[in-house]
Amino acid sequence: MFSGKSKLLVLFLSFLFAYGNPALSQSLNREEDNTRSLEMGIQILERYFGQDKTWHISHPETGEKVKGLIHFIEKEPLDSILSSLDESLRDSSHTFVFRLPEDVPDSLSVPGYLPEGEVQKRLQTVDAHLKNKFFSEEITVPVDLIMGIEEKAGAIPPGEGARLMEQGVFQLPDSLQLPDVIPDSLMQSPTDFRRFLKLDSLKQSLIEQQRMAYNDSVVNVYRDSIVQDYRNRRYQEEFAWQKQRLVDSVNFNNYQVLRIYNDAVMAAVNDSIAMVVGELAEYADFVDTTRVSMTNLLGEESSILLRNSSPYFSRVWLKNEQNDSLRLMVKSVDKRTMQLLIDDGVTFSRFKPRETKGFDFSTLNRGVSGLTGVKEKYQVLTPWRIGGDGSVGFTQTYLENWKKGGQSALSLQIILKGYANYARHDGKVKWENSGEIRNGYIRPGGEGAETQKNDDKFEITSRFGVSAFKKWYYSTEFNFETQFFNGYKYPTSANPDPISAFMAPARTFFKLGLDYKPNNNFSLLLSPLTAKNVFVKDTVKIDQTKYGIDEGKRSYWEPGLNTDIFWRKNITPEITYETKYKMFINYLHPFGNLDFNWENQLVMQLTDHINMRMLVHFIYDEKVLFPAEDANGNPLAPKPKLQIREFITVGFTYKLSKQVTRTRRKH
Repeated sequence: MFSGKSKLLVLFLSFLFAYGNPALSQSLNREEDNTRSLEMGIQILERYFGQDKTWHISHPETGEKVKGLIHFIEKEPLDSILSSLDESLRDSSHTFVFRLPEDVPDSLSVPGYLPEGEVQKRLQTVDAHLKNKFFSEEITVPVDLIMGIEEKAGAIPPGEGARLMEQGVFQLPDSLQLPDVIPDSLMQSPTDFRRFLKLDSLKQSLIEQQRMAYNDSVVNVYRDSIVQDYRNRRYQEEFAWQKQRLVDSVNFNNYQVLRIYNDAVMAAVNDSIAMVVGELAEYADFVDTTRVSMTNLLGEESSILLRNSSPYFSRVWLKNEQNDSLRLMVKSVDKRTMQLLIDDGVTFSRFKPRETKGFDFSTLNRGVSGLTGVKEKYQVLTPWRIGGDGSVGFTQTYLENWKKGGQSALSLQIILKGYANYARHDGKVKWENSGEIRNGYIRPGGEGAETQKNDDKFEITSRFGVSAFKKWYYSTEFNFETQFFNGYKYPTSANPDPISAFMAPARTFFKLGLDYKPNNNFSLLLSPLTAKNVFVKDTVKIDQTKYGIDEGKRSYWEPGLNTDIFWRKNITPEITYETKYKMFINYLHPFGNLDFNWENQLVMQLTDHINMRMLVHFIYDEKVLFPAEDANGNPLAPKPKLQIREFITVGFTYKLSKQVTRTRRKH
């Protein structure tokens, strides 16, 4: 169609137009950047979703969607993929790919990973230590290895020492060598006879000495070989055990190091994939279009193209059975949204209503003689009541040159209480939950004074009840109580070891019984089935025997009968008295084994946010023992005592209470 010169001219003019027009040049650059970005994103996805075999797809269905997205970008659009991928991107726990820790390619560069060379160095250290232990130090050999050692070593029995001469082990000196038969010429007198007897005795004595020396030598050699073999065997066994232990430890350490490192890499890779998938999905959603066709009552059709890039307009006539017409303008907002607008030039061919299909429009003009009844369809319920109160009490006394005497002092007490109570609308089910935190400190004045703890409590109670009859409920309760901080017998300079700590002790009660609750100010819980548990977490730091726990144990439990009484009385609108009494009787030792915990509290509300609290607290526990002395000061066996605590505090208080409401349709 064009000659060669014509083609060159067209290319030259196109070049001048593109680079001579700055706006067009920027547009081309942006398109090139977008193209390179898309190509790079596709390469990343293709690597982790197919090319690199060390990465595995976490969810095959999502992997297929990502592959479909790549296919969509490269070849054809698939609108359903975008919706599925959008759900995956919104799920923060969703992962696209995963990799096993053993597939980490650069494990030697991971901090904390122990290479083979380091393992060999540690094995050499272990080997040197074991050789010193088994070959340089004394070692005890089992008795069974050296039993019958003389027989095993080949020792010569008594009386058979002549075998040493036969075996050539030693030779008699010439002076002791006697003929087997002494000729008569050498035996001329009794003196010759005695001389031969003495020589024979010396010969036998020398042979016995040589036999014993020989036996000692072979036994020592055999014993040394047994000891050496035992050293070698113990060394090999211990080295094999230490080696296996070290290898297992290193393998576990390396696996944990690689797992943590691999998890971090996987998180970063999945974040990158999510970002790329989001960008590609956004681009795919931008370039994809949807055509929507609209048909009115007369079958007249109009279509509109929905897309994100630019708005598109179309018009359609609405018709009814009376052939009334209304023209609407349809505007594409984005790929999935269109906007309907009444056209400016609206024309009605008819205004007057016309009855059709036997409908009488005059019935719409009938007057209303009265109002119909209005019924309540919904009921508002408040099953949950959540609230609590907190108070901070502070006392400070400062004395200087005070003639009447005394000491400066500083004290602080913090009390936090909270509750979350549930009651079903019919009153058949109740669930009461409460918690209390108390902390108090006092700092007396004077030289050498120290901050002392005078109150520390953390308690959680949960009671669930189902209506039994009248005001009685079948109930079960869980109660847990401990303290937060270490407690001491002051001064700590003389008693540095704590006597209590967090979870030392911790008391737990699980109760099952009947709860009498006529109102919110009184409750009586009788629990014939109660399990009491006392636990001391750290028996090294805390002496558990002071809390009734046997030596060498960390806890004890006992079944028993429990009684809980709660009563609150509003003496005046500003003064409230409240008492809590808990009693436990051990079924295993019911007589002379009574535990009780009794709190009495009087609260006087001075202003909206200032009150005064008076607390008297009694505790008696047969398992908690105290040192005892007789009248002369001699120590006696520890015994339980009545514990008494009293507080009077004025401080700041704040209360909150909230009702959680919901609606229920009335039947």
